[in-house]
Amino acid sequence: MRFTVLTLFPDQVSSFLSESIIGRAVNSGILEIECVDIRDFTDNKYGKVDDTLYGGGTGMLMACQPVFDAHKSIPGDPYTVFVSPKGHVFDQKKAIELSKRDNICILCGHYEGIDARVLDRIVDEEISIGDFVLTGGEIAAVTIIDAVSRMIPGVLPNEEAYTSESHMSGVLEAPQYTKPAEWEGMKVPQVLLSGDQAKIDEHNRIASLVETWSKRPDMLDKLEISEDDWQKMLAYKKTL
Repeated sequence: MRFTVLTLFPDQVSSFLSESIIGRAVNSGILEIECVDIRDFTDNKYGKVDDTLYGGGTGMLMACQPVFDAHKSIPGDPYTVFVSPKGHVFDQKKAIELSKRDNICILCGHYEGIDARVLDRIVDEEISIGDFVLTGGEIAAVTIIDAVSRMIPGVLPNEEAYTSESHMSGVLEAPQYTKPAEWEGMKVPQVLLSGDQAKIDEHNRIASLVETWSKRPDMLDKLEISEDDWQKMLAYKKTL
């Protein structure tokens, strides 16, 4: 899978994505990530990419020409995402959807944004990572690339490494524990030490629902929970 990031700060993006799991996936050839410096495509000797806004207003706006020419330099026909606070909020469903594409371009804005005309010309979708404003799109771009890349076969050691995580099935992951079995007077739930996989799976299923109920109750609105499961959730909650 190929990602191309159009940015004014390529080092900010490449330094993050060259480390850890994503960096190893790039080194092994599973992912291809290129950062394109929009300044390299300016038509002036000063590397100027922005100008004042028509109609007034504070700040500067990135101009059409360097963005358009940078985009034209990308091989193939990339699906182009503009990271913007105006976009639909990114979630796991969108990460899975994007993971099915082979060639994605992510455009990062700066200053007051980018001239709307070039966005209309090249952008397929606007995506936000939350209802807040950043100084630039680079942090949003690496967030999207990280989340999408984890869905690509071979990036993680096995499919279970991501299919059982929070948000994958519409609920949060159950609390997890490691050795020792008792720490500071707090014990690991006994069922997890039992070796009975069926009971462990059922415990984790109910624990996952309770975790969601406690921390993200809004997510339960999208689920159909049986009366029996509600009783199990209430019983589990009394043990906490």
